[in-house]
Amino acid sequence: MTSTSVSIALSTASVYPESTAHAFAYGSKLGYDGIEVMVGIDALSQQVSAVKQLSNHHELPIVAVHSPCLLFTQRVWGTEPWGKLQRSADMALEVGAEVVVVHPPFRWQREYAATFVEGIASLEQETGIAFAVENMYPWRASSRRRADRGVEMYVPGWDPSEESYANQTIDLSHAAIARSDVVEMAQRMGSRLRHVHLTDGSGSAKDEHLVPGRGAMDAAGFLHHVAAAGFGGHIVLEINTRKSANREERERDLVESLEFAREHFVVPSAHG
Repeated sequence: MTSTSVSIALSTASVYPESTAHAFAYGSKLGYDGIEVMVGIDALSQQVSAVKQLSNHHELPIVAVHSPCLLFTQRVWGTEPWGKLQRSADMALEVGAEVVVVHPPFRWQREYAATFVEGIASLEQETGIAFAVENMYPWRASSRRRADRGVEMYVPGWDPSEESYANQTIDLSHAAIARSDVVEMAQRMGSRLRHVHLTDGSGSAKDEHLVPGRGAMDAAGFLHHVAAAGFGGHIVLEINTRKSANREERERDLVESLEFAREHFVVPSAHG
């Protein structure tokens, strides 16, 4: 078995409630290969010049920009969804990132949803940036009844592998909520799998974003699969450290996550 040149990056969301600037500092100190900038309520994350300066200062490339498409970031960069995606592409181009991560539209974003698949393809052609559409999940109130599949809140759907997007993202925490088999999802995506949010989940209705290996998703097996399949995108650790008692505890989780990724994403050698 051999290691690979695929980069292991840190999402700035992984250090919340600490700031984007702190994420770069953690990433540099702990040996991550790059950063994914989650554009959010932290004003610094919205400023191209600021994140570019952080990247240069810490000598950490920005591998991806996560567009502000969460419920609590609906007013970040305005309320027009296509404008948000264009600004995300502009940031990516300016900072040298190849990927913008985007969620499928909510059901109530009817006009946006109506042309989303075609619009994403057009943006990719116009900008040269890969818009990697991320898997989401049905919304459900409880995990007690396994027959309860929840309510579909995304259009055209929460599973991008069923659509024609040229670039797609798998998030293991989201897959846990949906009770999706991530290896099967990766197989459906094939070469369209461009980006991975490495994390974990127990299968509850909560978006847990556990340290990989602490949940029920067999994150190790998933990494073995995508490595053997020739995945050449970015692996981004997107975990929840909000309950960390202090920075030392948060740092331990970030180290454990990085070590997990490097241990299990291993490409089989030609002789093995």
